[in-house]
Amino acid sequence: QVQLLESGGGLMQAGGSLRLSCAASGRTFSSYAMGWIRQAPGKEREFVAAVRRSGSDTYYADSVKGRFTVSRDNAKNTVDLHMNSLKPEDTAIYYCAAASSYTGLTAFLRAEYWGHGTQVTVSS
Repeated sequence: QVQLLESGGGLMQAGGSLRLSCAASGRTFSSYAMGWIRQAPGKEREFVAAVRRSGSDTYYADSVKGRFTVSRDNAKNTVDLHMNSLKPEDTAIYYCAAASSYTGLTAFLRAEYWGHGTQVTVSS
């Protein structure tokens, strides 16, 4: 079992930056691929970014590539999402997720564990 708690959301103007953090409970954090998924009002959930267990490989949606950076600290059981050059279309609830393995963007949407989400709102 893994419990995830997100923090760091808020309101930001377009072009600004935010950092989301996810704290995980449990001793097996390093056994999971970690990542972020978002859902905007009226839209389906969208993969944002993921990082493999060791932190050596990262993956991004095309819509955030070059602007967002995902990282993890296995010693602290945390995973962060640094978001730069924010756009109004980044407005969504951002969920931290843990999967037993990373096998692709679509598959990560079926991650086994999810946090409750944190709201990110970007104004134009």
